[in-house]
Amino acid sequence: MVSDRENAARALDRMRVLDAKRKRQWGKLLWLLIGPGVLVMLGENDAPSMLSYAATGSQFGIGFFLPFIFLTFAMAYVAQEITVRLGAVSQAGHAELIYRRFGRFWGNFAMIDLFFTNFLTLLTEFVGIVAGAGFFGIPDYYAVSGGLIVIFLAFMFRRYWSWERMVLGLALFNLVFIPVALLSHPNWNSVVYSLFTFRPLPSGFGSQTIVLLLADIGATITPWMLFFQQGAITDKGLSIRDLKQGRIDTALGAGLAALAAMATVVATAPLFVHHMDASQFGAAQFAQAIEPYVGHVGATLFALGILEAGLVAATTISTSSAYTFGEVRRKAHSLNLPFREAKPFYFTLFAVLVLAGGIVVLPGFPLELVVIIVNVIAVLTMPPAIGFLLILANDKEIMNRHANTLTLNILGIGVGVFISLAGIIYALTVIFPSFHL
Repeated sequence: MVSDRENAARALDRMRVLDAKRKRQWGKLLWLLIGPGVLVMLGENDAPSMLSYAATGSQFGIGFFLPFIFLTFAMAYVAQEITVRLGAVSQAGHAELIYRRFGRFWGNFAMIDLFFTNFLTLLTEFVGIVAGAGFFGIPDYYAVSGGLIVIFLAFMFRRYWSWERMVLGLALFNLVFIPVALLSHPNWNSVVYSLFTFRPLPSGFGSQTIVLLLADIGATITPWMLFFQQGAITDKGLSIRDLKQGRIDTALGAGLAALAAMATVVATAPLFVHHMDASQFGAAQFAQAIEPYVGHVGATLFALGILEAGLVAATTISTSSAYTFGEVRRKAHSLNLPFREAKPFYFTLFAVLVLAGGIVVLPGFPLELVVIIVNVIAVLTMPPAIGFLLILANDKEIMNRHANTLTLNILGIGVGVFISLAGIIYALTVIFPSFHL
């Protein structure tokens, strides 16, 4: 369901793109087309993800995990590159393609599954907003209310382009973890050496380590990313002619997100060096704990980074839920439309945000427990999503000559197998608590 308003908005954007191509203004062209890839990658550097990376650095240092995190973002790029091609070639959202290709049952299954995992993740984003604001003494209720106001303002532009630029500017603030890492004055020889070697963990791969490994994988590759980026590509109006820039956009996003993630590990590594028990820390506690090593400025930036991560991810994740609802229920679903022309889309978007924010401020809500389990759940729900993705990417009727090559299939299957094995190993740790790899 595409309205005249949507077509007019996208036509205006396409005219600017074509003008930049005609004049060979490659920098301007990249600026016009960049967005979905950077947003999806930096959006996945959300509050629970950054807390996972902080816990990683504080409990294990930099030795094993710097190259491991880089590997997970490389896997994320493989999955999202396929998503870029699907969106550009089909001009349809991910849930819509599942509905068309596999039928009503699987379309509804994908929507319900995504709603469940997205809602749990949204809870953790507001946990991050509350915890980040807590460093500055802001009460929970005011932190959640202020966060909702900022997010709602982003949707008031009635144009995908304007919404994307605002959220993109906020998302780039995720890079604030890099100066925090610099302020920790790391041993750069050790950092460089760690990037190119998988140094063994002193404690081996026990159950706690495996849970943290899964959390770091879930901090990088999750189902909502597929639905959001493909929906955003469709809403933005990217076409087959834009595939090169779409790949650059996604690679740039993966690179920036990996830098911020690894910087977070480096920033909290002094806690590991000084043998501090940070296993139960939240965002504000991490900021306070690293203050002796990064100074008040560094601790402030860390808390602001967690706050930003929650805001950006809450915006993108709620949008992915709204896109999916509109695609499966055949309702208008575009940020180029005003509220009165896409009421189900915006109602879904705002309802999940308000409900998640309201639950988080309830007295006695188990904040730390939810943060721990969400990234693990994301890993356990990812294999079916990868399966759908690969089947769609190999469907000649949908993809034509842009279907997956043998190499891309091998890489995609490799990502799926890796995540599935991680899920199996996690299941073993639950059934056999003494399991040690």
